[in-house]
Amino acid sequence: MGRVSQAQAEENRQRVVQTASRLFRERGTQVSVADLMKEAGLTHGGFYKQFASKEALVDEATAHAFTELTRRYQDGLAQHDGQREVAQRALLDTYLSVEHRDSAADGCPAAALVTDMARAGTDPDHADSEARRVYAQGVADFADWLATDDQDGITRLCTMLGALVLARATKGSPQSEEILAAAHAALTEGH
Repeated sequence: MGRVSQAQAEENRQRVVQTASRLFRERGTQVSVADLMKEAGLTHGGFYKQFASKEALVDEATAHAFTELTRRYQDGLAQHDGQREVAQRALLDTYLSVEHRDSAADGCPAAALVTDMARAGTDPDHADSEARRVYAQGVADFADWLATDDQDGITRLCTMLGALVLARATKGSPQSEEILAAAHAALTEGH
């Protein structure tokens, strides 16, 4: 098998980052390199040609996931002609939906990666990782975007994220959809 071009190598790298971003949100960062590369349609051996370590990929995949999130709320703002409150309401409707609950791989990285980042914080080797720094900055940026005149962004994000995580954990029970609806009502009441 011949060498791949630089362009193909970069395309493969991006495919691995995108695949990792989805799989880590869906299954957690404990996904094996072998499973990840198989899902990306590439060989296991090719991983270490592209990444120094799995931790380096976790860092990059976390950044990719938060870049996607930022793009989503910026696109929503553009779709609603810069009307922030309308864009926030549309995002809230999507965020606290059954569809978002059921699609962690494409969903909010703050909710999907929360336990992985919390666990990494107890591991001295990963407590100050780039992924945790990116995660913390992504949470701060998302909270800033969610802030309204009436509600601070941290409270809104905590309500949204907590509801989503609980709804995912109780999926299959009537309580799951009740959690989503209660959080939605709490955040939209009077608006």
